Amino acid sequence: MEHSNDRRAKRNVAVLVLAQAILGAQMPMIFVIGGLAGGMLADNPCLATLPISFIVFGSMTTAPWLSPLMQRNGRRFGFVLGACAGALGGLISAYGLYQASFGLFLAGSYMTGIYMSAQGFFRFAATDTASESFRPKAISYVMAGGLLSAMIGPQLNKLVQDAYAIPFLGSYLAVAAINIGGMLLFIFLDLPKGAKQDQTQHEQPTRSRMALLREPRVLVAIICGMVSYALMNLVMTSTPLAVVGCGFDKNNANDIVSAHVLAMFVPSFFTGHLIAKFGVEKIVATGLAILAGAGVVALSGVTLINFYGALILLGLGWNFGFIGATTMLAGAHSPHERGMVQGLNDMIVFGMVTVASLASGGLMNCSGGTAVEGWTAVNLAMIPFLVLAGGSLIWLARQPRGIK
Repeated sequence: MEHSNDRRAKRNVAVLVLAQAILGAQMPMIFVIGGLAGGMLADNPCLATLPISFIVFGSMTTAPWLSPLMQRNGRRFGFVLGACAGALGGLISAYGLYQASFGLFLAGSYMTGIYMSAQGFFRFAATDTASESFRPKAISYVMAGGLLSAMIGPQLNKLVQDAYAIPFLGSYLAVAAINIGGMLLFIFLDLPKGAKQDQTQHEQPTRSRMALLREPRVLVAIICGMVSYALMNLVMTSTPLAVVGCGFDKNNANDIVSAHVLAMFVPSFFTGHLIAKFGVEKIVATGLAILAGAGVVALSGVTLINFYGALILLGLGWNFGFIGATTMLAGAHSPHERGMVQGLNDMIVFGMVTVASLASGGLMNCSGGTAVEGWTAVNLAMIPFLVLAGGSLIWLARQPRGIK
């Protein structure tokens, strides 16, 4: 029976790897050109990265209703819905570029956020039919699809971003095509209709959100996850603007973002082993230190080597910090509190990511007269948040063992 289930799971994983690689390619594409296109359409350059903010905001506001929808109707339904939203988002964004309408472009970005939320459930779907022993491998294989998307997206962008007289129009039409074609993959998924309800959750009291936030380990995990993800987004969103503003071309920006996304996902194959060996707190602290190192490299110069070095370190720091924080959170609550804790975590984390992506454009374009001054402001803005996260880890370490 277990062998049969794993055969079924391996088929599902193969489909999800392809979906992550093909459909997921749109995200690095959009994150490269979103700020550049926003700067072209917005009357105020401070709002250049607002389209990226709308994508993250769309993802944040979608997850609370998409997850129960998939529980009722199956994951395939949710994934197809996400791809439809992604296709519509690409078409609306393309039409916004054609009409030179920033409002339409933002509406398309929000629809892309719905797709982004659906993609976040790919790794969970990989475990739905897997045996306990195969689950870690299933997640790793789907993560490998993210590596492929990191290579496919930026390189495809190079081919289509200047295909029309209107810059980036070809990119958003390609995004629509990726979603329309890619959703056909979900026909081959063999997943259960919906998750079974855990009857024991009704028999145990669930703490309120405020009570959960008073739990030191929950609070620190959320703070570290929020800082890791928000700072990654803050710097990454500004990178294409900084690269082009410092005299390099859009293809350089594509390659730098591709290297960054690779650095985000490659370590995932061994991050879990490092956490098991050294402890989650040390890995989170290492991630925060690497994020600080990314800022130091970025502030040291604006050559291509600096941009590559800073963005690679940024991806690696995000991986250790965010995955470590997620692991810390998973062990900080009772099983029946999982839904409330994870929902609270996502609301806070992605709420801050939305703020970071919006602030990124303001810092980059409105805090100095040159691209170098804006890039400097973006990286200096990391300091207080790194202090907050590092201080929270020190505070947690000083808590009595029973409280942790």
